[in-house]
Amino acid sequence: MDLMRALADRNTLRELENMSDQLNRIFTRQTMSGGRGDQALASADWAPLVDVIETDSDFQILAELPGVEKKDVKLSVEDNVLTISGRRDQESEERGKRVHRAERPYGSFARSFTVPDSADGQKATAEFKNGILKVRLPKSEKARPKSIDVEVK
Repeated sequence: MDLMRALADRNTLRELENMSDQLNRIFTRQTMSGGRGDQALASADWAPLVDVIETDSDFQILAELPGVEKKDVKLSVEDNVLTISGRRDQESEERGKRVHRAERPYGSFARSFTVPDSADGQKATAEFKNGILKVRLPKSEKARPKSIDVEVK
């Protein structure tokens, strides 16, 4: 029973986090465009799933972008906000083909992340392989952990 409660709590937290992310994107876009909330909703049709990872030397964002072409992905850093945006087009219908279920989202997408003070957004690098976009934000030398040897006398 404790396992079920833990899983339920984890799913609830994940759902709340997803809702929070969506609201943040709506309000960020509304502020940036000066428009109303419904315009912000129309500007992104879906949002890719991401992992945000911190290592000793950098921050990494891994975004799942299956079916997205490299040419359709855009990265920008402005006012300490990294934005990944782009588009995934729906496959064209072929004659004699009927779609019985379409669950994959299509259209434009966007995700924005605040660049930590300890990272340099202007030195961001990215690679795109097998539908995964990997963005690296290197940490400044001051932010990297250092090991100090202690002498015993």
